[in-house]
Amino acid sequence: MLASPDDREQPGKGGQGLSNLAEAYQRAAPYLGASTSLVTAVGGFAALGWWIDGKVHNRTPWFLMLGALLGMVGGFVSFFRIVMGRPKK
Repeated sequence: MLASPDDREQPGKGGQGLSNLAEAYQRAAPYLGASTSLVTAVGGFAALGWWIDGKVHNRTPWFLMLGALLGMVGGFVSFFRIVMGRPKK
């Protein structure tokens, strides 16, 4: 979706003066943050497991798999807390 001249400030809407595009980003921000935390948790723990496997010279990447699994569990818990825990005002 491209910005258009219709997306300019709308002073009549609640007095905030946000454009339609800015309001959409404001509503989407928690979900973007939740998905970013999920990806970061999985990637970070998988990278840590890969690094540990390299240090202990494992031929089978057990720590990589364990790290990815821990990252998925932690990331999904965080994701659902953010997404489901937002009460409507």
